Amino acid sequence: MGSSAEPHVGVLAFPFATHAGLLLGLVRRLAAAAPNVNFSFYSTAASNRSLFSYPNSPYSNVIPYDVSDGVPEGYVFSGKPQEDINLFLTVASDEFKRGLEKAAVDSGRKITCLVADAFLWFSGDLAEQIRVPWVPLWTSGACSLSIHVYTDLIRQTVGLGGIEGRMDEILTFIPGFSELRLGDLPGGVLFGNLESPFSIMLHKMGQTLPRAAAVPINSFEELDPDLMKDIKSKFKKILNVGPFNLTSPPPSSNSDEHGCIPWLDNQNPKSVAYIAFGTVATPPPNELVSLAEALEESGTPFLWSLKDNFKNHLPKGFLERNSKSGKIVAWAPQIQVLSHDAVGVVITHGGWNSVVESIAAGVPVICRPFFGDHHINTWMVENVWKIGVRIEGGVFTRTGTMNALEQVLLSQEKGKKLKEQITVFKELALKAVGPNGSSTQNFKRLLEVITT
Repeated sequence: MGSSAEPHVGVLAFPFATHAGLLLGLVRRLAAAAPNVNFSFYSTAASNRSLFSYPNSPYSNVIPYDVSDGVPEGYVFSGKPQEDINLFLTVASDEFKRGLEKAAVDSGRKITCLVADAFLWFSGDLAEQIRVPWVPLWTSGACSLSIHVYTDLIRQTVGLGGIEGRMDEILTFIPGFSELRLGDLPGGVLFGNLESPFSIMLHKMGQTLPRAAAVPINSFEELDPDLMKDIKSKFKKILNVGPFNLTSPPPSSNSDEHGCIPWLDNQNPKSVAYIAFGTVATPPPNELVSLAEALEESGTPFLWSLKDNFKNHLPKGFLERNSKSGKIVAWAPQIQVLSHDAVGVVITHGGWNSVVESIAAGVPVICRPFFGDHHINTWMVENVWKIGVRIEGGVFTRTGTMNALEQVLLSQEKGKKLKEQITVFKELALKAVGPNGSSTQNFKRLLEVITT
């Protein structure tokens, strides 16, 4: 039995999309830096299976524990949005509480710190009950975090009724933002079902996060100086310790079973459009057609990560006609692809991981946002950082997509400016994770909070 004085960190994951993987990446980094600390990692069985499937994990001090996903036996999903998330949230607090008690007994070490996905706002109450520091991880950027903290201010100022015709209204009252388009606020703040468990979770999170001992964030200080200045006044400690794709890349990121890299080796420098919409978002069939037509008509070489079941939506004969200039794969090693010299633009949903991975690789972005933080990330990409463009009208049309490709890949002036600007941020990101960089220093501060 271990000495109960040795640190034992309980880690609570949000087992959807890429959240749990990002949290585990940070935990493994902490585990490597503090080998005497035990980390008990809680997620659903399905999530843990996929996360811990790589044999010979070098992190013997990270132990997975399964918690219930809240899906009753024999339950039939009705296809409602966020149904699985809402079921999980109804049991999560009790499940985590039970799991923490079990791990303390199993290891003979009582829990000394609680690290959690920031979405799990109630983990702050759990930490309070067992009198340990609460360290919630925000897996996205400072821009969306800030909006969740100011949700009450935004609702009071804008009002909750009749915002349908006001999407293009520019808001200038949110601290840290010189301006922001109303329609680009994250979901759950003014639009969507504000009474859903997911929206309530985001609202409560924004209200409780300032109580945390420290909030690590998957970004780097120099990307958002104005926002960081304001947020720091609201939090005890907010620590940019990313971008995670540079500090703790996922173990699967090197496999290239579909031969993307050899194919890119045969393309001209900065000529290829890489297209990927993350794990959860896929454009509707009519937009897939418009995107395909724009690629074909403009003659843009492309590498497209698209699940097999969506290929039948592409125009008839598209794959055959473009077999030389294009490649469609079910999965691509994104970090490797983005850093390849042939890639000149990435077409994406504007999810945070994709945005920071593009920044770290210095590749300009075309965004087609869907939900969550995609819209506000897209606003920052186009209007604040000036490293890419939003697709005209927010959806793929043939002409809108051709215009965007023209601006980024072909236009001497606009394309050159975007490339120069994203290269500046790329260098800042690399410096931040370097030996004396801001993210490296912040990681040391985080380690202190967790181990003392």
